Amino acid sequence: MSKEFDKWNIQKKNINAELEGRLYRKREIWWCVLGINVGFEQDGSGKNYQRPVIILRGFSKQVCLIVPLTTSTKENPYHVPVGTVEGKAAFAIISQLKLIDTKRLKNKIIVLDKATFETIRKAVKAML
Repeated sequence: MSKEFDKWNIQKKNINAELEGRLYRKREIWWCVLGINVGFEQDGSGKNYQRPVIILRGFSKQVCLIVPLTTSTKENPYHVPVGTVEGKAAFAIISQLKLIDTKRLKNKIIVLDKATFETIRKAVKAML
């Protein structure tokens, strides 16, 4: 499978040049620029390489821990149902847990309900 790393690198340089990240809170779902990654690491999609993510934990204004979302249905313990996000059934890919700079966060979508967030948090903790 061929990936267009050169196009992504141009966009990544622009993201890095931004002065500040976004203000965020845990439980929020954001569009996030994940980019093109190596091998089976979760990529963003579309021309802007974005994917919805859940903010699992914040560490500072600059970095947070996220879990990417997918619409792909898989029966395994690493895909946890989230409910509907922008009209589509969504699943948290807890095996793709990732620390990101908040400059990657682009647009807040919704705040996840407390019960669903707690289910995801417990699934991540059990995975570790």
